[in-house]
Amino acid sequence: MATRPEQKPSIAPVVGPDDPRRFTDSGIEVKHLYTEDDVAPDLPERLGEPGEYPFTRGIHPEMYRSRRWTMRQYAGYASAKETNERFHYLIKHGSTGLSMAFDLPTQLGRDSDDPLCEGEVGRTGVAIDTIDDMRRVFDGIPLDKVSTSMTINAPAAVLLLLYELVGEEQGVESQALTGTTQNDILKEYIARGNFIYPPEPAMRLTTDLFAYCRENVPKWNTISISGYHMREKGCSAVQEVGFTLANAIAYVQAAIDAGLEVDEFGPRLAFFFNGHNNVFQEVAKFRAARRMWASIMRERFGSENPKSQTIRFHTQTGGVTLAAQQPENNIVRVALQGFAAVCGGTQSLHTNGFDEALALPTERAARTALRTQQILAHESGATDTVDPFAGSYFVEALTDEIEQGAQALIDKVDELGGSVQCIPFMRAEVEESAWGYEERYRQKQDVVVGVNDYVSEEIDDVEILTVDPESERQQVERLAAFKADRDQAAVDSRLEEVRTACGSGQNLLEPIRAALKDRASLGEVCGVMREEFGEYNEA
Repeated sequence: MATRPEQKPSIAPVVGPDDPRRFTDSGIEVKHLYTEDDVAPDLPERLGEPGEYPFTRGIHPEMYRSRRWTMRQYAGYASAKETNERFHYLIKHGSTGLSMAFDLPTQLGRDSDDPLCEGEVGRTGVAIDTIDDMRRVFDGIPLDKVSTSMTINAPAAVLLLLYELVGEEQGVESQALTGTTQNDILKEYIARGNFIYPPEPAMRLTTDLFAYCRENVPKWNTISISGYHMREKGCSAVQEVGFTLANAIAYVQAAIDAGLEVDEFGPRLAFFFNGHNNVFQEVAKFRAARRMWASIMRERFGSENPKSQTIRFHTQTGGVTLAAQQPENNIVRVALQGFAAVCGGTQSLHTNGFDEALALPTERAARTALRTQQILAHESGATDTVDPFAGSYFVEALTDEIEQGAQALIDKVDELGGSVQCIPFMRAEVEESAWGYEERYRQKQDVVVGVNDYVSEEIDDVEILTVDPESERQQVERLAAFKADRDQAAVDSRLEEVRTACGSGQNLLEPIRAALKDRASLGEVCGVMREEFGEYNEA
């Protein structure tokens, strides 16, 4: 068996199934009983009141008694037409926000006709090459009536601008658009791998988007700083909080260095966390993150606006926790994870389909996931009171321990020069945690029901969604027709303007918008920036 390096305080030790001790995935040893002696003596000050600094108990005084969280369902596959149909289906069944999934070529800034993209078009999300694709996705969906979240990072600016242009065509003013672009490139280098440019120009695009939205799309959440994908990669809860907030610090500092005032852009920052199965640790994680961010913004960056100090976050239940074996068990996992997110005070929630370990979710699975949220909202009692776990000896002790562990990681990142400079360190820490998950699973120290214990020889017959390979050919044909039906000289001229802007201090979004409006494609715009900025190669 491989030997493990010395135990890290943010990772559970591998001790085998016979050890009587119990640990969270963050290495926090769980005592058999918690008493008032385990709670900090200054608890009232550390809690505060809901809607007031340090926001431990929630960012709104009434929380869900006055307004439910936004119920989103992540959707997108094959063509724009099929994605539009799924969006209409979700809205019909009560979804209050849309969450847009993009295919791999789109996420990497390449058009569907790029030879490197063969076999990937429309597989993990919708293919968006042009304004025509974005127009089709939102056909019949008024953009002044819906909030749209877009899981897009390296080409985030391009997708936001296409969305804005479609809103303009609908007669919707940019000031009325609401939603979020993920726009978190640092976690791509650390965990997910969907990057294009090196970190420095990528950070420039991020802050250019901040500035553009401040002037043009003021209700838009300009970034969703994401711990989700680091957790999917294998990090612990403490690492999720520590590295997410370290990345957030980097974005705030980059925006300040670019000439923005912290309270100009701070209120539009959003966050994206993972929901896992240990309800108590997850509730504590959300509460700790909220308290830490309030302090970071006020004490470190001098924010005076409480809206800049409140950590507004979306939660998605843990995709990596879903099992292909006995997939109906995933409904229970998702319900527990959603319950933890609600009790932890999330502002937005996506619940995974029970079949997502096998394929993209069917309509039945998506409906069941949405109904899970609605049951939590109306039947669980979790929405009746603010911060229902407050005062629990166990949860308050966990909240403090997660805060201490996460702060230690932030201090280490600061010592190494900040997130941009220590991507390899964070990547190595996450990989070590993932190794621990695998070893604890292999030894049955951690039991996954139906997978490494309580297994069944019976094969579950589950209907899964399949993407017709023909949709890729049709997308490429539509793209060819689009490119043939435009003023190529105008497109070339606009792309040269983008190229010139890359070498200047100009905000890149203005020339990108002009190019897209004159029918340049996503791949062409990103291609110019790829040529000017270069591509990032993982060390």
